[in-house]
Amino acid sequence: MTPPAYPDAGGPPPYPDGAAPPPYPDVEAPPVHPGEAPTPMYPGGAPAGTGFDRPPPVRPEAGPSRPDGAPGTSVPAAPPPPYQDPAPSPPDGGARHDDLALQSGRKHLKAHQRGVDGASLAQLVMSLPVALISLSVVSFAFSLVDATLGLVMAAAWLLSGPLVFHRPAEAAIARHLLGMRRPTPAEAERLGAVWEEVTRRAGVSQGTYELWVQERAELNATAAAGHIVAVTRHAMDRLPNSRLAAVLAHELGHHVGGHTWAGMLADWYALPARTVWRWILAGLAGLLRSRSKANVACGGCLGLLLLQFIWVLAFQESMWWLVLPLVAAPVLIAWLHRRAEFRADDYAAGLGFRDDLMAVLAAEHQARSVPAVPPPGAPPMPSHAPHQPGTPPPHTAPATPPARKSAHSNFEARLQHLRQGAA
Repeated sequence: MTPPAYPDAGGPPPYPDGAAPPPYPDVEAPPVHPGEAPTPMYPGGAPAGTGFDRPPPVRPEAGPSRPDGAPGTSVPAAPPPPYQDPAPSPPDGGARHDDLALQSGRKHLKAHQRGVDGASLAQLVMSLPVALISLSVVSFAFSLVDATLGLVMAAAWLLSGPLVFHRPAEAAIARHLLGMRRPTPAEAERLGAVWEEVTRRAGVSQGTYELWVQERAELNATAAAGHIVAVTRHAMDRLPNSRLAAVLAHELGHHVGGHTWAGMLADWYALPARTVWRWILAGLAGLLRSRSKANVACGGCLGLLLLQFIWVLAFQESMWWLVLPLVAAPVLIAWLHRRAEFRADDYAAGLGFRDDLMAVLAAEHQARSVPAVPPPGAPPMPSHAPHQPGTPPPHTAPATPPARKSAHSNFEARLQHLRQGAA
């Protein structure tokens, strides 16, 4: 085997000291050492280990010239890093829970942290006629037993209203009547951080109100009694901290404006009168729906007597000031509730949560507007074909109650109100 020709030259350079170079080894394969197996042949040609099986070296390519005029060389680019799967998205659609920007510095508390706005005062005024009727109902019911007992129970019922500010009574109302619970340590830690930021911006003491949790499947929070702010478990799971803070700021606006305690006082003092009225309507409805003609006739007579009593009371006895608010109370109270929602939204927007609150309202409006889709594996819907006698009736899925239109219009009105305030 002859050595290859030397590149770009007439021959190899002279060997040092003028000696003749040794002959090129005529080796076809490496020698086999005693006690060892022969080296396997490399697939496709030269035996492994002879040097011909190694990959060719990376030759530098021509690159830009250096400042001294010599041709430069370009270094081959490094290989790309290995591909890695992206981190899985959180269950709330990609929203992070810790996206709330926290303010720093000294916290300034306002001198007056609770007040009464126009919506609260109007609601209390509208509740006065119903409260007078409730007082008469309580006094009359206990006077049937004893006249003195009637006066004592009427006074006790009037004094029971401020219990909405008594914390043990609030806790009992929240736990047994409203279905709320205390937050777990993990929930309390997260709610505490968000609530601290909300109260810092509002200038309200953090310990003035208590945080509770409701097990309800909706993005909502509730201001109850005099010192309770409750958020649904569904809202904590689905909302990041910025939007959760917007919801809590809205409920704080209800407390600061006096909407919560005014509404609870109005509901409490109207409870006896509303209970009696519901009993009367239920009795009349039962008589009118009866199959007995005598019961239907009796229900019609009682209905006419009720209308005559209201007419005499309003026009002949000149007590229209009592009857008119009772008739118009449902419409006016609904309007006042909407005004209270607008005031609470403005309060949250003033704390810097306008965009987050609008996002929550839009999401809740869309969730209630879209009809519910049956889950996979649900039984098929009933067909329009008539049922044949003698065959088992088709299995139908339970009907989904339609969403309330008033809730949709309320969300739309609140969104429009916030957009107008931002414009």
